[in-house]
Amino acid sequence: MTRDNGTYHYLFGPVPSRRLGKSLGVDIVPLKTCTQNCLYCQLGRDAPVTLQRKVYVPTEAVLDELRRRIAEGLEADFITVSGSGEPTLHSELGVLLDGIKALTAVPVAVITNGTLLHQPQVRQDCAKADVVLPSLDAGDEATFGRINNPHPDLDFRTFVEGLCRFRDAYKGQIWLEVFFCKDINTDDDSIEKIARLIAKIRPDRIQLNTAVRPVTAPEALLVGRDELERIAEKLHPKAEIIADFAPHDMRAADVQAGQTEAILAMLRRRPCSLEDICKGLSLSPENVRPVMDRLVKTRRVLPDTISGTEFYKINITDRI
Repeated sequence: MTRDNGTYHYLFGPVPSRRLGKSLGVDIVPLKTCTQNCLYCQLGRDAPVTLQRKVYVPTEAVLDELRRRIAEGLEADFITVSGSGEPTLHSELGVLLDGIKALTAVPVAVITNGTLLHQPQVRQDCAKADVVLPSLDAGDEATFGRINNPHPDLDFRTFVEGLCRFRDAYKGQIWLEVFFCKDINTDDDSIEKIARLIAKIRPDRIQLNTAVRPVTAPEALLVGRDELERIAEKLHPKAEIIADFAPHDMRAADVQAGQTEAILAMLRRRPCSLEDICKGLSLSPENVRPVMDRLVKTRRVLPDTISGTEFYKINITDRI
């Protein structure tokens, strides 16, 4: 796992999230440690996939950082277990969630691809969270393979059954994300199949997304807002669009020493616009821009423009 030069190794943010508001991230697996290689992943593609649950990070060290962060003053809408890979691979996820709950009343969310929810222990661990945000991007095995590129031992039917079993037992909120890639899962047949599965899974929210941020696979094509609205109408009455098509406004404040590393820590988790950085770190665009110009000039950060908004992403060599 990437280690920042600053204080925190496992926490990042709070960062702005369209789904979770002001979110303090908790990163508990090494970069790109996942059960899948999704086309739309922002962290790169073609990494080895794994189904091995084990202790990837020292759980008590994560909780120690959270204790320190709370003591320093924490304002967040959610503490979100997500980050650089699939968090349910961490075998002490349940211990971690119990520990977080003992430290703070801030609600806890787990962002997961849901592929391990067929395992009773994973369901038991995730049930400790207030909100679980799994994914379902396909309505059949073939599309599952194409868009999510799962571990060869992952079976689509078993994956869906895991989501259904979790719904049956879990009393908290399930917010199901469906990521659409044009010409892969946007035809009427695909939408109908996904809709049938959503009816079985019974999530509290259905949140539609697409590649508004930079991704590494050219096949992961953006779906326009009008088309997403059409899909939402066909998919489910609860379907809502969470993809951010809006241009980003700029705001202002002062940059303090050490903020370069704080910015890099954000970008190691996901690409961000200038506004994302400013909101997440309470910084001013007037002072952040020179930092970003320097990071781009030295190739530590790479710019990328999508849908008229410039995003910054970490140069892969800076992850090592």
